[in-house]
Amino acid sequence: MSDERIEAVQAVVDRVSSYQDGAPERTVEKELRAGFAESGVEVSDGEVKQLAEAIEAEHGSVSASDVLSA
Repeated sequence: MSDERIEAVQAVVDRVSSYQDGAPERTVEKELRAGFAESGVEVSDGEVKQLAEAIEAEHGSVSASDVLSA
């Protein structure tokens, strides 16, 4: 994954992570998809699901590069 792509992905993850606490189920995934579409970053369905699961499990800071390289 290129540095530019991971930076863009991380920016969306950080934005969604900041308000995910207490969000209804599936909101995190929906907001990730919206953020990626808005930023023009292409992310696969599997990557979106991995990131959403990590955000929901961590309840805080999530490293997109760690999640996607696992």
